[in-house]
Amino acid sequence: MKTADADILVVPGLGHSGLGHWQQRWVDKIRTARFVEQENWDRPTFEDWVGTLEREIIMATRPVVLVGHSLGVSAIVAANDRLADTKVRAAFLVAAPDVDEHPDVPPATEPFRDLPRDPLKFPSMLVASSNDPFCTVERAAEFANCWGSDFHIAGDAGHINLDSGHGPWPEGLLMFTRLMGRI
Repeated sequence: MKTADADILVVPGLGHSGLGHWQQRWVDKIRTARFVEQENWDRPTFEDWVGTLEREIIMATRPVVLVGHSLGVSAIVAANDRLADTKVRAAFLVAAPDVDEHPDVPPATEPFRDLPRDPLKFPSMLVASSNDPFCTVERAAEFANCWGSDFHIAGDAGHINLDSGHGPWPEGLLMFTRLMGRI
């Protein structure tokens, strides 16, 4: 599938992605990409974040491809159970936080504890870092296995955000392109 044939819904994590973040760059570069805008980026509630994502998917006029980072991945996984006859064709999941077991995950992620581990209803790829400050690579591999996601380790890439030096992130764009080619 070509990006021009899909609504690319970009789902940021806690605090939004910010200027220079790879997600912002992709929204600026891909004509059919747009952010799923949450009302409160710093104090998320489960129902608001998941409900907003669900509405954006329903309102899409073309097939949907989701691009989630950090807590945005959690919102996508939570929405999976609510999507009956979904327009979602794939999800690109980056730096999933371990909100259940990792001691350094911000307290604001609490509403997303105990997410289902059911397989996603669409093809997905989970990209993780071997030194993510919010999730071990072993736990990320477990998530990928449960969700039925292809799993890619991005090396020592931190949380794959601006703080870890991932503004443009061309390697991520190549992985995303591979996922798009599968659908």
